[in-house]
Amino acid sequence: MAAFTAPEGMSVTRRDFLKTSTAGLSFAFTLAADPRALIGEAAAADAPLSANIWVTIATDGTISIVSPAAELGQGTFTTLPAVLADELDADWAKVKPVYPPEWNEKKYGNPGWGGNFNTTASLATRGYFTPMRMAGAQARRVLLDAVAAKWNVPTAELSTEPSIVVHKASSRRISYGEIASFAKVPAELPRIEEKDLKPAASFRYIGKDLPRIDVPAKVTGAAVYGIDVQVPGMVYAAVLQSPYEGGTPMTIDDAQARAMPGVTDVIRLPAGVAVVGNSVEATQTAKNRLKVTWTDAPAARRDSERALEDFAAVARDKSRPGNAFTTVGDAKTAMAKAARVFRGEYRTRYTYHAQMEPMNATAVVAPDGQSVEIWVGTQNPTGLHNEVARLLGIDRSNIRFHQHVVGGGYGRRGGPQDVVLEAVRLSKALGKPVKVIWSREDDLATGKFRPMTAHHIEAGFDAAGKLVAWHHRVAAESVQGYRASLAGTPPPAQDAVIMKGSLLLQYPVADRLSEHVIQPWGARLCSVRGVGSFSNSFAIESFLDEIAKELGKDPIDFRIGIAEPRVQELLRTVAQMSDWNRKREGTALGVAVMEKDETFAAGVAEVSVDRASGLVKVHNIWAAIDAGIAVQPKNLAAQTEGGIVWGLGHVLREKITIKDGRVQETNFRDYLVPRMSDMPNIEVKVLSTNNPPTGAGEDGVPLVAGAVGNAIAALTGVRIRELPFTPDRVRGALGA
Repeated sequence: MAAFTAPEGMSVTRRDFLKTSTAGLSFAFTLAADPRALIGEAAAADAPLSANIWVTIATDGTISIVSPAAELGQGTFTTLPAVLADELDADWAKVKPVYPPEWNEKKYGNPGWGGNFNTTASLATRGYFTPMRMAGAQARRVLLDAVAAKWNVPTAELSTEPSIVVHKASSRRISYGEIASFAKVPAELPRIEEKDLKPAASFRYIGKDLPRIDVPAKVTGAAVYGIDVQVPGMVYAAVLQSPYEGGTPMTIDDAQARAMPGVTDVIRLPAGVAVVGNSVEATQTAKNRLKVTWTDAPAARRDSERALEDFAAVARDKSRPGNAFTTVGDAKTAMAKAARVFRGEYRTRYTYHAQMEPMNATAVVAPDGQSVEIWVGTQNPTGLHNEVARLLGIDRSNIRFHQHVVGGGYGRRGGPQDVVLEAVRLSKALGKPVKVIWSREDDLATGKFRPMTAHHIEAGFDAAGKLVAWHHRVAAESVQGYRASLAGTPPPAQDAVIMKGSLLLQYPVADRLSEHVIQPWGARLCSVRGVGSFSNSFAIESFLDEIAKELGKDPIDFRIGIAEPRVQELLRTVAQMSDWNRKREGTALGVAVMEKDETFAAGVAEVSVDRASGLVKVHNIWAAIDAGIAVQPKNLAAQTEGGIVWGLGHVLREKITIKDGRVQETNFRDYLVPRMSDMPNIEVKVLSTNNPPTGAGEDGVPLVAGAVGNAIAALTGVRIRELPFTPDRVRGALGA
């Protein structure tokens, strides 16, 4: 398997896994820490095997398959087990996905994340695809060998049907459940190589559509989210946090809060004040009656409106050095030699995750403070274990963690484990289980946002009209630098969260450079669905449309002329889907392309604009996506559609404003997420190609801004260079 570039510059290869356990016939395949290890070998010295499992086959035929990724609504609890079940030749009706029996990265961590548990960056299927196929193939081979020994026939004479081993020569058949009653797992498991895996033509589940396993429980209300957890003796807590980064409580007037019925305590935290009581209502109401002053910090004087202007000036000032993220050829020399140079500037604002399940966590710390039990739905179990262990000064093995279905993540539950740490601190202080719940107002006031960005892009063309040079400068804070500051570690030189989508893989210009000019501004930050591809695609696609117009070329034809072949096919597909060349009355079309971690997508938006009100109405969006092998095509299309819907809010209205260090938006009354009336007709076509699966949970998001912005420009003749396209911004651009 060819190495690929994972988030934050990590390059990985396939992993190793094996081991046996009990409980029927069990196979545990360890993803070794050493990426050089091969399937079937003993574990690397630094990754001793333990008695845990990937596949368990019970005597009743039930097949339990470990699905290590968090289920966020993206369908991994179906997709990952289906990958393994395909190679195992399991009867899908008998498959039962389970979370890992222990959160041990050396056994179950995602190879795409260097062995960590982290369901972000669309890396679940990409990271686990080949290891889980090999796990399934190896388990199938063990079943075949066991039957061959019992029937005294060569293994080569045996074949499988779903959950059945067949010996055609004697017409004998035996179920996997029956095999589990007598099979003994060998001390050394059979060696499996990629050449032993099924050809694509033999797939039963990969590339087919299966019903989502997580959906029925969500529909009936049986699914258990973190916020549903009830622990005997549990109390509730609400936390008033510092309105800006770096603030701590200076004075606390808690008289009114303590007088509230149901309130049992008020506790000072490092960056906030907690109200503890016997109900959510009591603690939330009392929290709002606290009177707290906060210590000063640099972030207390921040103003996002002024800062964005400063960022734009930095982006265009090429004397200010940036950290190179993409360096192909010599862009600066090629630009200096170009016959014609185009320049463009674009901006995006802070945005909020707006996940539906409020942030919450429940924790109970042992009386001696040396162990803790935690209930939460998180995207990042590895980060949780590391942060809690550091807080309590304990070994990670002393943390008992219960993963739950996640009620919306979008990256927020993959970043800092702040709500978990609050629950742990309070449980240790009180000596009892504590459930912390943030209100929507809490989450907005102290949210971790998608950074605002300012872009300056230059493109050089030679005398023959060929695009020969590209230079993209992004002025923005550093998400990974912020995370490093929380952990007390040095900031990384590069920030892939900010710079995703700037590699320009979709338009492989021979000489290109993208660089991040880091602005240490001081906001609380986090990865947000689509990460840097959202803002970078907006800037790139807006810029290309401006160039196409200046050159007198059709926007799709122009892109096809500079795009790599997979993107050319996507562009032709959306041109056909949207009937691109048909004349419209009162509406116009715009096109955009996005690339994120080698997934490509193209989209066309049809919009109208009310010039008097400035209201933009998106009527249709047509999209095509190539994420390599489409493991579950309909689910992939649904994820793309969901990303389009979610991203549409960031394009039309959603923004966070910071003044005097304080977030001005308070709830959904002024942070305006999409409404039903905003929804366009959306059509998505999945192009499954003979490339490794590259993920698709985020890729609808970066399509929307460029397509909608380009459609507005095509309709009105006015280019709007800043997101979101709010009515007041549109009116101002149109001179209304």
